[in-house]
Amino acid sequence: MRAEMERLSRRAKWIVLVVLALGIIAVVVVAAEFAIRARQTLSYGTAATVERSYVLDERINLRVPSSNLKSGRIETNSLGFRGPEIAVPKPAGTVRIAFLGASTTWCAEVSGNEKAWPHVVTENLRRAFPRTTFDYVNGGVPGYVAKSSLKNLQHRVVPLEPDVIVIYHATNDMSVELRELAAARGLLRDARVDVPSWLAEHSLLWNLAEKNFRIWSAQQQAKANFGRLEVEPGFLGERFRRDLTELIRYAQKSAKLVAVATFSTQLRDSQGAEQQIRASSSALYYMPFMTPSGLLASYGRYNRVIEEVAAATGAVLIGNEHAIPGDSDHFTDSVHFTDAGSLAMGMRIYEGLKPHLGRALASH
Repeated sequence: MRAEMERLSRRAKWIVLVVLALGIIAVVVVAAEFAIRARQTLSYGTAATVERSYVLDERINLRVPSSNLKSGRIETNSLGFRGPEIAVPKPAGTVRIAFLGASTTWCAEVSGNEKAWPHVVTENLRRAFPRTTFDYVNGGVPGYVAKSSLKNLQHRVVPLEPDVIVIYHATNDMSVELRELAAARGLLRDARVDVPSWLAEHSLLWNLAEKNFRIWSAQQQAKANFGRLEVEPGFLGERFRRDLTELIRYAQKSAKLVAVATFSTQLRDSQGAEQQIRASSSALYYMPFMTPSGLLASYGRYNRVIEEVAAATGAVLIGNEHAIPGDSDHFTDSVHFTDAGSLAMGMRIYEGLKPHLGRALASH
């Protein structure tokens, strides 16, 4: 009986220790979750997940930003565009600029609406042409490809009577094409981007851990050159060429001036191997089968397509994509801008637009 009691006592001790250890782990996890939420709130003004900023417009079957959104540093107007309210119908004498693109135009990473590069462009034009009234529509929406922007233009932007339209696309179209190629060659299970797990949807700590693990795994594979997609860049971008051409042609029916910009990335030929791996971080998250050299060649190919489409359509080409330094001071990841990068991008677009604005201003 005594031996039995001792065994029960030892078992009870182990149970207490296990429960205590689990309790400590739970406290640490909860504390870490609160700390990450606090840090995100300090950095971005909110701990809400990004998806809560959007709704499905069932009328046009398109995911669009919520109207009158105030989520940390991001605010949308009553029409669901990031930026200040604009008058509808457009007042006589106002030159309205519409910017079409994806997350790199929406600019969630900058510290406020006034730091997003479409705002920077407009403010510089106001200073350059003080007798002209300018306003703008930031039509960028994270996740959009050129075809999404066409639908956005047709149903949401054209009714606002833009005089100038600026288009900035490449990385999402490129990611879709390369993922499809990788899936066809057995390097991916599915061409679609993996959706976050249930835990990642509800825990910022798990979400961060999941993303960082995927990035780390892709970086290690890139270093080892394991499971890489081998592709001839010269064969890339033909669907993008068709979609971008269609987008520009439709924009030209509505606006007096249409411009298209080549795409800027943090990744550069001049960087060392380790720096290229770091600069490829978010690109490898979506394209884990690529190497930095493959990404460089693919981005280069897509920029050549942009240049060729501009020449074929007569759109104003804004090049000089490397005017924005390829470093962490200007990019938060492979393609998204910091405040400094967004300012440099805004100046790049402004300088490309300014010489061509005469036609757009002539009737005002």
